[in-house]
Amino acid sequence: MLTSGNMAFSESFFAARFGITRGDLESYLADGLSQGADYADLYFEYLSTSHMSIDESIVKSATQGVSLGVGVRVIAGERTGYAYSDDLSPEKIRKTARVAACIAAGPAKLEKTALEEGKKRNLYPVIQAPHEIAFTERVDLVKRADAAARAYDARIFQVQAVYADSLRHVMIATSDGVLSFDRQPLARLNVAALARQNGGAPQRGYSGGGGRVELSFFLEEKTPEHFAREAARQAIVQLDAVETPAGETTVVLGPGWPGILLHEAVGHGLEADFNRKKVSAFSGRIGQQVASPLCTVIDDGTIQNRRGSLNVDDEGNPTQRNVLIENGILRGYLQDQLSSRILGDAPTGNGRRESYEHIPMPRMTNTFMLAGESDPEEIIRSVAKGLYCVSFGGGQVDITSGNFVFSASESYLIENGKLTRPVRNATLIGNGPEALRYVSMVGNDLQLDEGIGICGKEGQSVPVGVGIPTIKVDRMTVGGTA
Repeated sequence: MLTSGNMAFSESFFAARFGITRGDLESYLADGLSQGADYADLYFEYLSTSHMSIDESIVKSATQGVSLGVGVRVIAGERTGYAYSDDLSPEKIRKTARVAACIAAGPAKLEKTALEEGKKRNLYPVIQAPHEIAFTERVDLVKRADAAARAYDARIFQVQAVYADSLRHVMIATSDGVLSFDRQPLARLNVAALARQNGGAPQRGYSGGGGRVELSFFLEEKTPEHFAREAARQAIVQLDAVETPAGETTVVLGPGWPGILLHEAVGHGLEADFNRKKVSAFSGRIGQQVASPLCTVIDDGTIQNRRGSLNVDDEGNPTQRNVLIENGILRGYLQDQLSSRILGDAPTGNGRRESYEHIPMPRMTNTFMLAGESDPEEIIRSVAKGLYCVSFGGGQVDITSGNFVFSASESYLIENGKLTRPVRNATLIGNGPEALRYVSMVGNDLQLDEGIGICGKEGQSVPVGVGIPTIKVDRMTVGGTA
């Protein structure tokens, strides 16, 4: 029989709505294992969402929706069979399990395993998810954001604000004998502002945040006015920005959201699937020096209420705090169930998927660099000529080589140890492992981002968190127009 783990929430949700019993789950797993397999799991999902946006001071859209379904995965050796259904009737679930079994069919025959109860915890003790609050109260958030951004400065001429939330109920049953449940709230508010002066080109500012929080977060902690003023401030700053000088220079990354560069340029290369396939710049390098001794990189899915946190990952394994790079030494990779089985390592709680329609894979949760000992102002003073990056927009990385390109949405020249003129159109070009080796100072001001991260990989998007203290990179190529 299955035993239940991570029981922050009861199984009554799926039992009450769909009449699914533990006996049913055991039967469906047996169907998944019927053609020979090493492992099988069931992922049930019931997702409620709402989304509203305002543009030109008019609420342009306000929608609510529900999706539900089950995904069945079967693993036999290195073969994986996956099938899903949006129909939770017994016959459809059983057919889905048998399809997955046929895809993965192998000579292996799973032995019955001893059952253990999983770890219990609740990282986001939200009594009432935002989705369960009156719709009008959430629409009011985007209206307040619009008004605050426009009031910031007369040069702000366009504002867009988007609020979105969801409440995801999941149930995961595995052939290892563990049954896990979770209730996952998520909410986010984004504001974009455009500014123009003297008929010049429009300049954009952007801000946002949220997490696995209640609506009170946006009423008491980080209000719509907070995000709106920050978006407007960024847009106004860009009006007086000069073009970015191009060439190799010293780059200082500010705390918080600039950790997106760490996430993209380093974090993806530490996901186990890329490393077991030996296509990552970090493949086969555990125990080697891959960064400056000042760098310690962590992925932690257990931080309370954070956007990237989960009680259990999407394979039913408890999330945990994983040390990826310690004082510059590579210590490990982010594992999902498949990679850990092939590599002979333990799962790290990083098996994630976008929805029941998607197969899980190793993904980041909240990824950040630990704080160092340097004063942030001291770091700025140490630079005679360079670039200080406050925030980033888009970017891309080549996993195999580690090469990356990122666009800085807010940055400033450093001249003789002082921040001077804002610049626009700055692009950072470099190599992830190489950039970490050039880190010469790490600030004592670690910050995590406000809660807006969305990570894409192989067509799947999942919420994540990033963070970094102020760091100094002695050499990096900056692309610009001056």
